[in-house]
Amino acid sequence: MKKLILSAIAVVTMAVTTQVYAQKNPMVGGAAMYPTKDIVDNAVNSKDHTTLVAAVKAAGLVETLKGAGPFTVFAPTNEAFDKLPAGTVANLVKPENKATLTKILTYHVVAGKLDSKAIASAINAGGGKAELTTVEGGKLWAWMEGKKLVLKDEKGGMSTVTIANVYQKNGVIHVINSVLMPK
Repeated sequence: MKKLILSAIAVVTMAVTTQVYAQKNPMVGGAAMYPTKDIVDNAVNSKDHTTLVAAVKAAGLVETLKGAGPFTVFAPTNEAFDKLPAGTVANLVKPENKATLTKILTYHVVAGKLDSKAIASAINAGGGKAELTTVEGGKLWAWMEGKKLVLKDEKGGMSTVTIANVYQKNGVIHVINSVLMPK
């Protein structure tokens, strides 16, 4: 009887742990995201972020994003990059455009680990809108539209977070549906 009770407790514990794990580590691009891996090691497994990964490599930012951080990354999907004018990505990944590509990519990164709770606190403290300073040095503005977190870039472009709180060992990723552009 004691073994049966212990077995039942073990099964319940595993079920609860799996549910908590799944909640904290959503699937992104068909791949599990692990909080024990860094931003790059998780991103390379997402079929929805192949363009972003290629851009990060072209800009020479792999080692930076594998660093200790913590970083908050607003990660555009392949579909987000596809919204850019034809030929934009192919042009940006050319060696001669590395500085521009780096500026755009670092504009998607905020220092620190800002999960949705931290961003919501900043939005509340800002009276409904938060101003975030990117690693690039520019500004992003965040607010809620219903249950959706919306971002506005310096050029007036808008993006919505489609998957929030993808925890990494060196930060957190929020998947977004449009590329953000600095001035």
